[in-house]
Amino acid sequence: MSTAMARPRPVVMSGPSGAGKSTLLKRLLREYEGVFGFSVSHTTRNPRPGEENGKDYHFVTKEVMQQGIGTGDFIENAEFSGNMYGTSKASVQDVQARNLICILDIDMQGVKNIKKTDLNPIYISVQPPSMEILTGLGERELQEAACFKQQYPLQWAPQQGNEPGLFDIVIINDDLEEAYGKLKSVLIEEIEKVQESNKS
Repeated sequence: MSTAMARPRPVVMSGPSGAGKSTLLKRLLREYEGVFGFSVSHTTRNPRPGEENGKDYHFVTKEVMQQGIGTGDFIENAEFSGNMYGTSKASVQDVQARNLICILDIDMQGVKNIKKTDLNPIYISVQPPSMEILTGLGERELQEAACFKQQYPLQWAPQQGNEPGLFDIVIINDDLEEAYGKLKSVLIEEIEKVQESNKS
């Protein structure tokens, strides 16, 4: 079978809160409309008013979720306030099947879990130039960033984040234009593939 019509590779973006990932992502989604997609996460919490199953979340029972985790169906999962959340391989493949590049914004544990799958994503780490750059953040975000640094020192330290085989590119976000240029350059091949096949 020809790999010319291969599904678009997913993109894994990782980095501490406040490094500017969401700013870079918003810009990318604005410039390349109809190219990227997000997987629908699973959760064991109850739907809130207006939320749709399969659109906002896949709402499942704890038993179903635990079974899926046990059989390796989930790329990453976590528990918050007694509810489980996770990203399944199938939900990433659903986005790929629509010929979109699936964006996954996950922590280091998730990155390591994806390494064990056959999803073959592009791994991108977005880093602030230093801890000082985060001083503009509110107290909660600063605590998050500090907690992130303790939990994932490897990912925090730019020089270590570039460990061979961990990320395809480490973007130090000290200049937004430059950081965005680097992000685009690493994704442009996949973006063009999607645009081409959407034309045909």
